[in-house]
Amino acid sequence: MAKIFCVANQKGGVGKTTTTVNLAAGLAKIGQRVLMVDLDPQGNATMGSGVDKRSVALSVYDVLLESATVAEARVRADKCGYDVLAANRELAGAEIEIVNLDRREKRLKQAFATVQSEYDFILVDCPPSLSMLTLNGLCAANGVIVPMQCEYFALEGLTDLVNTIKQVHANLNPDLQIIGLLRMMFDPRITLQQQVSDQLKGHFGGKVFDTVIPRNVRLAEAPSYGLPGVIFDPSAKGSLAFIAFAQEMVKRVATM
Repeated sequence: MAKIFCVANQKGGVGKTTTTVNLAAGLAKIGQRVLMVDLDPQGNATMGSGVDKRSVALSVYDVLLESATVAEARVRADKCGYDVLAANRELAGAEIEIVNLDRREKRLKQAFATVQSEYDFILVDCPPSLSMLTLNGLCAANGVIVPMQCEYFALEGLTDLVNTIKQVHANLNPDLQIIGLLRMMFDPRITLQQQVSDQLKGHFGGKVFDTVIPRNVRLAEAPSYGLPGVIFDPSAKGSLAFIAFAQEMVKRVATM
């Protein structure tokens, strides 16, 4: 049975999509069966997996409106080794359309139930806001992976996210928990980043992943080629860090 994880942070620009596609590719490389779900209307995770968001016949929008199943809408990202449930601009309209529908927060959860046995991991890339889309992701998930930069404002955003997760846990999804915090774009030469990293470990302890993703040009270049960094340049420092992170995730899930 697949474990379902949202990659979420209400702060933009912290590397959510980079984390989602590279973790998906890293898990696939070490033999895991992965479905990557793009819940962001911008469709960056879709394009970053080598899938053209403009040409997909069905997307996560159709799944949320229950006009298609996950099995019908998913596509294979051959170069990446995982399946993709794509997003495109249509998804922006879903926000408004599902507000008045039954079970509006639980639609994704019910859709995943039909394919959960086919995967080891389902990873959901959430938009950088607490929207009806993010809420669907959080209601479907076993846990949340929080990518963050070690900067002062990131700590502020983290407080908001933790409160959101507590509310969803209390009211909609008692299984939801923070799986871990992933330090992204980390540069050990910057004193402030080191200090924030120490603060995180002091406050969250074992919830901070051991793996640290360094600031890496090859990871930043990869999306323009429609590939995760792990596939684009497997020997880059950032790619090797994501493979290590995938291995750490498998171990962490085994102890859940």
